[in-house]
Amino acid sequence: MGNTIYKGILTAEGGKTCLLGESGERFLENEKIWNGYLKHFHGFKVCARKLAQRDYETGKEIIIMWPDTPAAEEPFVELYCNERLAKYPTSFLGHLAINVSGEIFNFSHLLIENEIMKHEEYFFRPALGEFAPHPVFGRYNVGDPQKPYYDKFGRIFMRTIHVLKIIGLNTETLSQIFCDQLEKIKSTPPDPKAPEKYADFNVITNSCATIIRNGLKKYGLKKIKGGFPRDLFVNVSYYFFCVSSNPKIKATRRVLKQLKVDEAAPSVMPPLINPVNCWKYKRLKDF
Repeated sequence: MGNTIYKGILTAEGGKTCLLGESGERFLENEKIWNGYLKHFHGFKVCARKLAQRDYETGKEIIIMWPDTPAAEEPFVELYCNERLAKYPTSFLGHLAINVSGEIFNFSHLLIENEIMKHEEYFFRPALGEFAPHPVFGRYNVGDPQKPYYDKFGRIFMRTIHVLKIIGLNTETLSQIFCDQLEKIKSTPPDPKAPEKYADFNVITNSCATIIRNGLKKYGLKKIKGGFPRDLFVNVSYYFFCVSSNPKIKATRRVLKQLKVDEAAPSVMPPLINPVNCWKYKRLKDF
């Protein structure tokens, strides 16, 4: 993973691309820039760096790019409710991840996707190399172990994401809880019949949603409930907006709209399974 971060305005002239620096420098002029970046970031100030992964066509390090925005000034927690991917039946219920002051904890049925990610990698990975969908099948495919296609590029290009931001929680304690959970997953013996999958994953009892829910409960939020991504997101939102009386804790909500690219179809809102959460969702519209 590259340590140098380049900053500049993404520019495309005469078929060539670069990051135009403040003093006229032309960064990354001879590098391959993903078309999704050119579609959405052209003319804007961005950050960029090189990843350890390589592009299958050029053999060169993949360039990741993201908007140049100020870093958060205080500790925070963000819950990300990702809408479902229409082409994957396993995505019917959507997906949930949690950001603890810049460490994004992602839990999945695939071992490789149980990880701590930086903000730019979670949201803005390009659909190049191993991050892209298979060029023929258009989805996850690891038939060629030398060129796996994990179809796990930047989430903001794949889905609309609903965000709950919470200020006032002890982020060090919460981070350690989820680090311990990741260690538990990594130390779980794999199933020889499906070594690429997390053997103890269960959509009902041990999923992205229940792992995050149990972590929040372990932290001390005992009233948090919900066994599926959107249900848990609504329940946690309802708790902080309608139940919690702690004046030191502040919560806000926002929606990050999917940035459309050729490699991903529009995402779809996942269902609410528990009727009680349908009622809570309606109540949240007042906040």
